[in-house]
Amino acid sequence: MMEPTSLNHYNLGHLALTSGSRLENARLAWRAYGRLNRAKGNCVLLPTYYTGTDLSYLPWIGPGQAFDTDRWFVLVVNMFGNGVSSSPSQRPHGLARAAFPDISVVDNVLAQHRLVTEELGVDRLALVGGWSLGAIQAWHWAAMFPDMVESLLAVCGTASCWPLNRVFLEGVSAALMADPTYADGAYTAPPEAGLRAFGRTYCGWAYSAAFFREAEYRALGSLTLEDFLLAWEEEHLAIDAGDLLAMLRTWRSADIGTVPGANGDRGDALGRIAARTIAMPCDQDAYFTLYEAALEVAATPGAELRPLLSTRGHCAGAPGRFPTETAAITTAAHDLLNRL
Repeated sequence: MMEPTSLNHYNLGHLALTSGSRLENARLAWRAYGRLNRAKGNCVLLPTYYTGTDLSYLPWIGPGQAFDTDRWFVLVVNMFGNGVSSSPSQRPHGLARAAFPDISVVDNVLAQHRLVTEELGVDRLALVGGWSLGAIQAWHWAAMFPDMVESLLAVCGTASCWPLNRVFLEGVSAALMADPTYADGAYTAPPEAGLRAFGRTYCGWAYSAAFFREAEYRALGSLTLEDFLLAWEEEHLAIDAGDLLAMLRTWRSADIGTVPGANGDRGDALGRIAARTIAMPCDQDAYFTLYEAALEVAATPGAELRPLLSTRGHCAGAPGRFPTETAAITTAAHDLLNRL
């Protein structure tokens, strides 16, 4: 795995948001790997995913990996709310965190577009891709800037948050917010009980029925199901509650029909995409479902549906986590990029 490069920051000033509010002193954090060629035509963009940071994509990046840094300049941008770019956790505890504005996927993409074009001077992207919420952002990029995005790789992530997906998100967020310590977002100490409930509730959605039935969690280091649930609790204790909910609101409101000019028409937005597209839902993903991914692919000109067949459910697409699934994602990335 490659060593991390230096973390960079791009200041956007007071950023007007699609909601009509604004994010004051907005800042995007990003890292880049490889070298931008003279024509600035070898840029790959990976927006981060839910609970992930720019470092989370490192298993996909480097010589011989999905995104080969001997050939490609790989730009990884942290989404708003993830604790690295502008986020609730960077504000003082209490009311300041509670007042962090809702930020849409469109807001994230528009800010990333400014970074790419204004800061780096790039006007073509060889590929935009990502896993989960990163894939949602990649779909929006391809619809909002069809003349700029040459290829799209969406791993376990649809272009919109479909209704069952929203139901799942409502459940985990309700579990967190039920903790009295959360105090409607004005918490002065971490709402530990809520964070534990959030992680335990999320766990059941992340993998498939077969994964749990066959006790595949043992291969991940948990001897019992309770051990696995506790590991999910502990993982979420390390994340700020405000950040979790800020990113969740971005995800929950995701709708490709809201891109500028689409006027709520998802089919119109998907029909604009000119990128060579491979969508890789997992056949056993509980909330980014194969069926709904297929509906979107059918509305996207020339798109290919290439499912991951895996008991790992949504987590099948996690960068570097499972060798067989990672190999399939690597092949798809190479198939897209080798056409250029």
